[in-house]
Amino acid sequence: METYRASSLPGHTRAAAWNEVYCAHLDAADLTPANEAGFDAELRSGTLGPLRVVRMSCGRSFIDRTSRHISPGPDRTFSFMLQVRGQGVFAHYGHEVVLGAGDITLCDSAAPHSYHVDDGSEVVMLRVPVSVLKEHLPSPELFCGRLLRANAGLTGAVAAMTLSLCAQLETGLVPDFQNRVAHHLLQLIATSYAMAFDSVIGAPAVVNGRHAQVKLYIEQHLRDPQLSPRSIAEHLQLSSRYLRMIFAATRETASAYILRRRLEECAREIADERWRARSITEIAFSWGFNSAPHFTRTFRARYGMSPRLYRRTRLGTAAAHWR
Repeated sequence: METYRASSLPGHTRAAAWNEVYCAHLDAADLTPANEAGFDAELRSGTLGPLRVVRMSCGRSFIDRTSRHISPGPDRTFSFMLQVRGQGVFAHYGHEVVLGAGDITLCDSAAPHSYHVDDGSEVVMLRVPVSVLKEHLPSPELFCGRLLRANAGLTGAVAAMTLSLCAQLETGLVPDFQNRVAHHLLQLIATSYAMAFDSVIGAPAVVNGRHAQVKLYIEQHLRDPQLSPRSIAEHLQLSSRYLRMIFAATRETASAYILRRRLEECAREIADERWRARSITEIAFSWGFNSAPHFTRTFRARYGMSPRLYRRTRLGTAAAHWR
């Protein structure tokens, strides 16, 4: 496995240089250390058959992959993220989960995500080409951003096998067996997801596939004020009736899903110290709202308080936590 250390980079450009290392081995994103002066990190990268294995430890950081980082192309990759040490908060596909030691989540390179990690965090990422993953998980988008707890199903076995393989990759794993081992690991992961989320995969495969396609399109265009059920149906060549049927199982219409996701992203930025300098209206409009009163009204209906009070409350709580 190749090893990269932030400590080997010049201090005055360390954060920017480490961001380039991260993007080169993972996905294009903005990696922002909470403390640039004292930031340190290490990244190890290797291959296991069709998988790329990346093990990263770092200080408190904010990793944000937005729509501007994503370009259409054939190189779509999914990453199983195993939190080895420390804690991380991962937001993706409308889910926000807190990852503790031994927990796993799934990330799609074609959709925006954010990953905020505490000091002393370590994570192992198993990066899988979409064509390989779909041999084991036909609709992986259904599981993106969901929390696979350390004590659920076979998660403990998955974590133990992953860490054991990382250690073996350090010393050298016989290439002839790497493909077989990689597929065994993927099958173990798929079984663990099936055990933990059997209710999620109950719909027919065709409907699940279409639902995943629609959700991905929404995630990629959530900031567009023109995003609507009609524009989704036209772009994906679906009838309005079929689009309604896809969402019927979730008991949420496409319009309600778009509104909820926009409110969630606004709430996340309103509560983020890094966005303190931006007005609430600017944040709302950047996520596709075009009426401040409408935004305030729908925000209050969802969160039980005004956006201004939400910001004051959440920023105060966050400041106390980091103190």
